[in-house]
Amino acid sequence: MARVFISIGSNIDREAQIIAGVRALRELYGDVLLSSVYECEPVGFVGDHFFNLVAEVQTDVSPGQVGQDLKLLEKEQGRIDFSKKFSARKMDLDILLYDDQVMETPVQIPRDEIPENAYVLWPLSELAPNLVHPVLKKTYQQLWNEYDKNKQIIRKVPFNWPE
Repeated sequence: MARVFISIGSNIDREAQIIAGVRALRELYGDVLLSSVYECEPVGFVGDHFFNLVAEVQTDVSPGQVGQDLKLLEKEQGRIDFSKKFSARKMDLDILLYDDQVMETPVQIPRDEIPENAYVLWPLSELAPNLVHPVLKKTYQQLWNEYDKNKQIIRKVPFNWPE
């Protein structure tokens, strides 16, 4: 079974979308470990703030199939335009890590935004602080400690998960 980390984000109907995304991941993969939920400003465009978190799942499904499954989940939640990189999102699901694999196709692993964006790095460092980035050879806690905290405004937020 591969250890897979998935980023989850939404800035449209954020709370409902995050709950729906986690529920869908549980239906696909069973147990899901979650980071805290963080709120941050959008990157690359002006819009409503996002809720972001990272989920860890275990699966024997290939990285390409996981990527296809995540795109299908996004579509089921109402995402229409996959071509716009910087835009509002009902749901945004991306594979960050698949074990310690490194690849560009069929999906980019590790995702290049990990060390660049606080909304990915902080929750990942919370969930897997001692895990080592397969390219940078630093733990996610080290990467978060070295991250310029003035680069993006982000804060941990209380989140009411349904029972």
